[in-house]
Amino acid sequence: MTPASQAAAPAELAVHAEHPAHAHIHAPRPGTTATLIHDFRELFKVRVTGMVVITGWAGFYLGSMQSGISSVQRGLLDTLVGIGLVSAGSGALNQALERTTDALMRRTADRPLPSGRISLTEGILAGIGALALGAWWLLLHTNLVTVSLALLTAFTYVAVYTPLKRVTTLATFIGAFPGAMGPMLGWTAARGRIEWPAVALFAILFVWQFPHFMAISWLYRDDYARAGIRMLPVVQPDGWSTVVEALFYAVLMIPVSLAPWHLGLAGPVYAVIATLLGLGYLAYTIRFARILRTTDPTESRMLARDLLKVSVIYLPLLLTTLMLGAIATH
Repeated sequence: MTPASQAAAPAELAVHAEHPAHAHIHAPRPGTTATLIHDFRELFKVRVTGMVVITGWAGFYLGSMQSGISSVQRGLLDTLVGIGLVSAGSGALNQALERTTDALMRRTADRPLPSGRISLTEGILAGIGALALGAWWLLLHTNLVTVSLALLTAFTYVAVYTPLKRVTTLATFIGAFPGAMGPMLGWTAARGRIEWPAVALFAILFVWQFPHFMAISWLYRDDYARAGIRMLPVVQPDGWSTVVEALFYAVLMIPVSLAPWHLGLAGPVYAVIATLLGLGYLAYTIRFARILRTTDPTESRMLARDLLKVSVIYLPLLLTTLMLGAIATH
C-alpha cells in the first residue's frame, strides 16, 4: 500500500497546465504501447495485487483442504481472478484520489496519473471497471460472503484509509484491515463462511504488516514529510514510536503465527518452523532499532531496507510452510 499525502494547489495547477488531458480521454501516441502497458501495471499496483492474490491462494488452498475436496484447484483460478480484479481496481481508485499528492513525492511523481500519461477520467474508469468486474466475477463463481467482504475491503481501503492518511497516523492501523483480507477472501470462497482458521490467517497478515510498514515509512520519511503525510516517522521524527511499534508487532507475530497450529490446521513441524521464522523476523526488527543510535543516513536507510526485504521474504515462507504442514496433517 502506498501512503497518501496532502495536495498542494500549486502542484495541482502545474500538473493540469502541463497535461490538459485531464479534460478528456488521453489517447496514447503511436509507438507507445509498451509505455501504456507499463503505466497500467503501475495504475493497478501489480506487485501489491500479486501479493493479495498469493495470500488469497493460501486461504483458498487451506479452506479447500478443510472441506475435504480432493482437488484444491477447483474454483481456485476463478477466485484469484476475482480477488485480483478487485485489488487492482482499488489500487487504481487509490491513485486517482492521491494523484496530486503523489506528484509531491520523488518515488511516486512519475506514476501515470500525477505525470499525466493517464488522465484522471481514465484512471477512475479503469478502477471502477476492474472493481465492478471483479465483484461480478466473484459473485458468479464464489458466494455472497466473499463478494461482500471483497467490496467492504475495497471501500475501507479507498474511502476510509486513503483520505485518513492525511489526517492521522492511525491510518496505518486502519489500512492493515483491508491489507489482511486476502487469505480471508480465499477461505470464504472455498468454504462459504468465516471460521476461526480464516481469522487466524487474517491475524497473521494483519500483524505482519506493521514492521513492514514501519520500515517503509522510515525509508521514505523525507518524501512523506515533503507531501505532508501523517506517518509516524514524520509526526515523531526521533524514531522511538516507529521502533516501538515495529518491535511490538514483531514480538506478537510469533504467537499469532502459531494460531493455525493451535487450531489443528498444521502440525508440530509447522509450529517449530514458524517459531524460527518469527524469531528471525524479530531479530531484524531489533536490528532495525539501531536507527535510534546511528547518525549516518546511509546506515539508517540500510537498516530499514534490510527489514523491508526480510518482511517480504518472511511472509511467503511462512504461508508455504503452513500449506505444506496442512498437507501432512490432512
